[in-house]
Amino acid sequence: MDERRKEMLKKLPKIDEVILFLEKQDIYALAPRNIVKETCRMVVQNLRDKIVEAGKKGLVKVSYDAAIVAGEVERLIRGLHRYNLRRLVNATGVVLHTNLGRAPLCPEALQRILEVGKGYSNLEFDLIKGERGQRYDHVNRLICALTGAQDVLIVNNNAAAVLLVLNTLSEGKETIVSRGELIEIGGEFRIPEIMRKSAARLREVGTTNRTRLSDYEKAINKETGLILKVHTSNFRIVGFTEEADMESLVALGRKRRIPVMDDLGSGCVIDLDNYGLEHEPTIREVLTCGADVVTFSGDKLLGGPQAGIILGRKEILEKIKKNPLNRALRIDKFTLAALEATLIHYLDPIAAVKKLRSLRALTEPVDVVKKRARKLINKLQKSNFDSLEFFLRDDFAAAGGGSLPTQKIPTVLVGIKNKKMSASRIEEKLRNLEMPILVRVDKDEIFIDLRTVVENEFAFIIEGLRQIVST
Repeated sequence: MDERRKEMLKKLPKIDEVILFLEKQDIYALAPRNIVKETCRMVVQNLRDKIVEAGKKGLVKVSYDAAIVAGEVERLIRGLHRYNLRRLVNATGVVLHTNLGRAPLCPEALQRILEVGKGYSNLEFDLIKGERGQRYDHVNRLICALTGAQDVLIVNNNAAAVLLVLNTLSEGKETIVSRGELIEIGGEFRIPEIMRKSAARLREVGTTNRTRLSDYEKAINKETGLILKVHTSNFRIVGFTEEADMESLVALGRKRRIPVMDDLGSGCVIDLDNYGLEHEPTIREVLTCGADVVTFSGDKLLGGPQAGIILGRKEILEKIKKNPLNRALRIDKFTLAALEATLIHYLDPIAAVKKLRSLRALTEPVDVVKKRARKLINKLQKSNFDSLEFFLRDDFAAAGGGSLPTQKIPTVLVGIKNKKMSASRIEEKLRNLEMPILVRVDKDEIFIDLRTVVENEFAFIIEGLRQIVST
C-alpha cells in the first residue's frame, strides 16, 4: 500500500468521535447502543475498504468529517424503522407479476387474516371432537367440493408440493417425464433439480417437441415409481408437436400399477374460455381424466395467497401426509385463513371473477378498461400538470406468473410525456416514491396500464406525479 493511502486511512474518524456527534442528536431514541456502535463500525469500515481498493481504480474521494459520517450512520439507523416490504401501484399490465407478489388478496382474505391473527384459533384443534385436528382439514371439504378431489394437502408453494409428492411416491425410484416438460420455473429452479432433491431419479422420454405414449410405455421397468406430466404453464411449444394426453397416461398407469401425477402449476378452477381467454385445463378437468395426484399454486390463477395445493386419491394423499417433510413444508394460519376466504368465492364462479382482483383483471372487457383510462386521464388533465402531456393508447397486457404464456390481453394505456425530464428519469422517480408506482417505459414515454390499476389507486398516481413535477 502506498504512503498516500496510508495517510488517508489515518485521517478516518474514530468510532468514539462519530458516536459523540450521534449522542448529541439523541440517537439512542432510535436504536440501542450496540446497534449504533455496530453501524458506526460498518460505515467507517466501508470508507476504509474504498481507500484500500482505490489502488486498482485510482484514489477515491471520501469524507473524513466525523459529523458527515455520523449523518450517514443516522440515515442507516432511521432506515431500520422504515418498512422495506411495501404496497405499490402495479401499472405494468402484468397481472400476476411474480416480482410484485402475484395475486392481490381479496378484502375477505385480509379480514380473515386479521381475525385469526389477533387472537387464538382452532388451527389444529377439532372443536366438535374436542381433540387435536389437522390444519388442512379447514379447507379440505371446500376444495374437494370445488374440484372433485378425494383428499387435499396444502404446503407453502407449488415447488414444495412437487418435491413432497416426488419424495413420497418415487424416492430411490425412477420418475418418467417427457423431455419437453422439463421446465424451469421462476428463480432458475428446474424440474430436474427439484427431482434430484426429492431423491427421485429422472427418466426422461421422447424429444423436446414430440413424446408419444409408447415412449412412456417403453421406459417403464421395475424401478419406475411415478409417471409425471408437467403442464407447460409458462411457455408453449407449437408447430410439429405431439404429446400423450392425461387419459392415455392414466390408462397406462392403471395397467402397470404406477401412479400418475399432473403438475398443473398455475391451477385454474373456472373455464377461462368463457371470457375469451385461451384454454387452460381446470383442476376438475384433470381429475376427471383420472390423475392420481395433482399439484398447483394458490397465488396464480386461483387468485389467493402463496401455497402449494396437492389433491387427488385418498390413499395416495394419506401416504404424502405421513411424509416427515410435510411438517417442514406446511402452511401457517395466515395463509390458511386467506386461502379459505378465497376459495369460498368460487362457490359462485361468476361472483368470483368480480371479487378476486387478479381474475377480474384477466377477464375484464377492454371497453371497461378504456372507460377507467379515460377517467384517469380526465383527472390528470384537471390537476394542472402544465409540463406533462397525457394521451391514450391501445395495447396488450399479459397474465404473467407463469400463466397463459401466449395470451395477449387487450388493454388501454395512459401515456405521459414531459419535455423537461426523460422517461427513464420519471420512471426512477415514480419507483422511489413513498407509494412506489411501477410503469412501462417505451422510447421516451411513460405508460400506465389500466388493466392492472384500479380507481382507488388514482390518487397515488396523481400525488406521485405532483411530487415529481414540483421537484
